[in-house]
Amino acid sequence: MTGFAAATRLVAEREIGVLVRTKGFWIGYAVTIIGLFAITVLPAVLDSGPPKVAAVGSDVATSLAGKDLDVRTVGDLATAQDLVRKEEVQAAIVRDPSPTGVRVIALYDPPRDVVTRLATAPPVDLLEAAAVSTGERQLVITVFALVFVLFAMGGAAIAQSTVTEKQTRIVEILVSTIPVRALLAGKIAAHTLLTLGQVVVLALVTPIAMRLGGQAQLLAVVQPALGWFIPFVVLGFVLLAGIWAVTGSLVSRQEDLGSSMGVVMILVMGPYILVQAFFDNAAALAVMSYVPFSAPVAMPVRMFAGQAHVWEALLSLGVLAGSVVVIVLLASRVYSGALLQTRGKVKLAKAWAHAD
Repeated sequence: MTGFAAATRLVAEREIGVLVRTKGFWIGYAVTIIGLFAITVLPAVLDSGPPKVAAVGSDVATSLAGKDLDVRTVGDLATAQDLVRKEEVQAAIVRDPSPTGVRVIALYDPPRDVVTRLATAPPVDLLEAAAVSTGERQLVITVFALVFVLFAMGGAAIAQSTVTEKQTRIVEILVSTIPVRALLAGKIAAHTLLTLGQVVVLALVTPIAMRLGGQAQLLAVVQPALGWFIPFVVLGFVLLAGIWAVTGSLVSRQEDLGSSMGVVMILVMGPYILVQAFFDNAAALAVMSYVPFSAPVAMPVRMFAGQAHVWEALLSLGVLAGSVVVIVLLASRVYSGALLQTRGKVKLAKAWAHAD
């Protein structure tokens, strides 16, 4: 029987060769890159219409005529501030003794599209100042989360190849010359290397897309977060790859694979939904940055927003790495116990009991 290291290399080379020769692999990656450009460039191209503002007093509303603003006149400052807090308007504009004659009141960050429409930039008061604007933070979170989900879903190829080998009974030939755990290690290594290569290419392409979208200033803040995103997304992929492999080993037909993917789909989509829902909640993001399945997105986002120190990122990375070791070891036991069982679905307990 071939040694573990040599067998792992052979399996990895075979998996990589098969994947890079498929059109779906390249089409999917091209769609990812096109989507990245669309997310970063289209907002600069498409205009959603004039921004909504609340003008305190009819005289202020009159002075805003012809400024390409959707003006809502209110009678007092408290009402205007309430509309801003409810996000029914982007900003409130009040009379001010400054040379500009008006003052802008916003919630989190200066409303650039409002300020640029005024003849002279007025003083701006922020009710809750933020280091990174809400729109910028939402954009970065969307890109990071989507990229991670796309790569995590790519791990389904491990499950599919495992089922194919069981269904065609090729697995019986393979394990006669290759250790079962080497088969698993080779599959994970191959897909991880491909993921790493794709993430690095995306990290190189992202600055180009952001410059084309007129977001050069944001790029300076995003680049350090990209540096953290690469190791986090790779470790996160390995974590899920072990689970994908187990998912494939527990069934013997492609038709049954969909019914066994529920748990792994929750582990992939759950963190994506939670990070999107709580992106403006610093406490929730802090907790998610130490949960292995959500850390690959949550911690790079916190580093981007200036909400975490380097030691926190290293600690999160360490927790994630430790979780990878545990999950892969557990997965290898279940995988070895279920791989040669080709009669329908295999229960986890049975796979665990039959492990070598």
